[in-house]
Amino acid sequence: MKIGIIGAGNIGGNLTRRLTALGHDVSVANSRGPETLKELTEETGASAVRVEEAARDAEVVVVTIPLKAIPNLPSGVLDGAAKDVAVIDTGNYYPQQRDGRIAAIEDDGLTESRWTEQHLGHPVIKAFNGTYAQDILDRPRPAGAPDRMALPVAGDDAAAKARVRALIDELGFDTVDAGGIDDSWRQQPDTPVYGLQAGTEAVTKALAEASPERPAGFRG
Repeated sequence: MKIGIIGAGNIGGNLTRRLTALGHDVSVANSRGPETLKELTEETGASAVRVEEAARDAEVVVVTIPLKAIPNLPSGVLDGAAKDVAVIDTGNYYPQQRDGRIAAIEDDGLTESRWTEQHLGHPVIKAFNGTYAQDILDRPRPAGAPDRMALPVAGDDAAAKARVRALIDELGFDTVDAGGIDDSWRQQPDTPVYGLQAGTEAVTKALAEASPERPAGFRG
């Protein structure tokens, strides 16, 4: 599958490593330019491209950059992607630590991924946002393994969600359907499921126990 990854930090870099190892055709981009990704591309065989080119012909695009950088993405960043492209949003809102206050999230009640979706002009599937980057490398397990981790996945597009869940299964993790994008607050920072290294039963329980009230440490 043709996969574009926008962002080459810890999550983006490790997804590049795993997805290329599984045989996918991966293009990866960051804000500093393709020449800064030489080490990653030599290691993985992925193609380093400009952000504007990352989605070209991609069936899946992973957007894994700081939330505050989303509005700075080039206009039409998803132009040229496959018609039914599934867009994965791994982002989190850290108003005090990194992103500053975003009124649409805090005052209007948008979930982080709904806000991201509006800026991208395309539906997104929220996944990997509460996953430790190292777990992507260290914790894959075959289906049915007793210690196989499960990841929550939220989104409104059923077909795109199914594709993302199948890809996560291929990566070696179970998934739990966390509802639509307006339900994705259940997997935001400081919720019970955030960073949880557990199976489907525990992840399902953690999602149900989440509170819609944003914790004080994650308000601007």
